[in-house]
Amino acid sequence: MYTTLISAPQLQALINDKQPLMVFDCSFELMQPGAGDAQYAQAHVPGTVRADLDRHLSAVKGAPDAASGGRHPLPSRQALAIWLNSIGFDNSMQAVVYDRQGANYCGRLWWMLKWAGHEAVAVLDGGWQAWLAHGGISASGAPEAQAPKIPASSFKLAPALTQLTVTDTVAKRLEQPAQTLIDARGAPRYRGEVEPLDPVAGHIPGALNRPFGHNLDANGFFKPAQQLRAEFDTLLAGRHPATVVHHCGSGVSAVPNLLAMEVAGLGRTALYAGSWSEWCNTPGLPCAQG
Repeated sequence: MYTTLISAPQLQALINDKQPLMVFDCSFELMQPGAGDAQYAQAHVPGTVRADLDRHLSAVKGAPDAASGGRHPLPSRQALAIWLNSIGFDNSMQAVVYDRQGANYCGRLWWMLKWAGHEAVAVLDGGWQAWLAHGGISASGAPEAQAPKIPASSFKLAPALTQLTVTDTVAKRLEQPAQTLIDARGAPRYRGEVEPLDPVAGHIPGALNRPFGHNLDANGFFKPAQQLRAEFDTLLAGRHPATVVHHCGSGVSAVPNLLAMEVAGLGRTALYAGSWSEWCNTPGLPCAQG
């Protein structure tokens, strides 16, 4: 079972051995929402299921069953299970998720499957680029044409294996030792110098900043566990890893930090999925800059 990262050769071995497996292409471009579908249509791992951030991994804004607010609200666990059943995913399968954007978007599905109680899910280290560099074969075609030709499965929800934190909890614990916030946005957005997406610039008071891209090396692979641990230890400066709550703009790019902490042996930490986009739109909550 792979639960954090999987290499391209390891994925190839699973495919060759015909292990129970489903691979998901989560490629997405925030400012060009249709680009992920186009990237998938051009080339993807054969048999891969398309998992689009907007269509499959987020609820409709304002949906009564959404599990979070913010720009990309989490769907309910029940809605996630319905989608997984519709594509033929079941509890026996190893899931592998990848994208072309430095694990920015595939991490969302990695977290969501854990949240649904499914431990056997891993991020393809190095993403699509690593698959090509390994010599992996590719297929082409639009997502609709690649829909699995198998009956609906019987995926069953299990107790959540990840911790979802909500705005009220973050606010009540603000700047207390029981909570350490880590913001995964780029430093200029964190400091409030620019804000291209949300109505207020800045960050949650007391939050530390670690842009999610800092987890990767120059070739797009996650840094070695020992290096990641040293970097997080420096960032936390004595704060206990178990107090960490990750967030970003909309709860998506925070996940690479959460995954990196787990790879580093620091445990599975919490996610504030509503993130800055929910926080700064909630009346009465403080915002900081600098």
